[in-house]
Amino acid sequence: MAACGGSAAKVSLDKDSETFYRTARLIMTGQESSIFSHLPDAESRKEFIKDFWDKRDSDPSTPDNEFKADFEARVQYANKHFIEGGPGFNTDRGRIYIFMGPPDRMEEYFSHGDTEVRGSIIHWGYPQYELGIEFVDENGDNRFKIRRYEGFFFKALDSLKLGQDTEYGEVFKKKMVDFGLRYDAAGKAFMITLPANSLALADDEGKLRADLIFTVYIYPQKGGGKEKIEVSRTFLVTDNEFIGMKEIPFTVPHELAAGSYYIDVIVRGKEGTRGKIRKIFEVKAT
Repeated sequence: MAACGGSAAKVSLDKDSETFYRTARLIMTGQESSIFSHLPDAESRKEFIKDFWDKRDSDPSTPDNEFKADFEARVQYANKHFIEGGPGFNTDRGRIYIFMGPPDRMEEYFSHGDTEVRGSIIHWGYPQYELGIEFVDENGDNRFKIRRYEGFFFKALDSLKLGQDTEYGEVFKKKMVDFGLRYDAAGKAFMITLPANSLALADDEGKLRADLIFTVYIYPQKGGGKEKIEVSRTFLVTDNEFIGMKEIPFTVPHELAAGSYYIDVIVRGKEGTRGKIRKIFEVKAT
């Protein structure tokens, strides 16, 4: 017997769903946890689990899901190396390792002069996220807790939970791109806006071009069937037209019935190119 979803209604989980949720909850967004908690049966949860990993797959054109494989390997490593009185994936170091992988820089200080810490102090560094984390063993019992961090800690975690690429791609200039969505009830469409400076535009006979694929998952907040839309869009402008542009609008037609929804949006480059961004929105249609 298990339950999930915070304040949401508790749901008894089948064995496969419970096994999945035990560790995958670490990288679930709050919206995903809410969606999962409202799924009524094993079949709908099985579909959710497949979508959960597919959304995070860095290269859907290959048969392997590198993100899922990396995640499972990191959980195994955490359970083996961060033994602090419980499963390694439940420790501070274990969770950070699962999110971010091995640090690029790791230093441990056994003699440090900090009278508040009886054990050692460990520093992990992740330059790619401009992030440094300090773990301390306050009581000298090998139970390390995060004491402080420097850099974009929560921004990096939010990005990694969504399965963002950790490398620059061919489509987006930045690793972490914020973008917007609103629902136009009159036009019966989602209006998605990308920052103009986020796209790596290619030259196309003197014009600037980007070919994008928008995948939109629609989940009623109170439970119910999922909808999925996928459309291709091409952005093509002259240099002069692009000057001064701050946002690039895209339209995805769809009619929403009245209600509240989670809208999960993934934007990728065309097939064969690397790079994606993802964000989950809460939308109310009237």
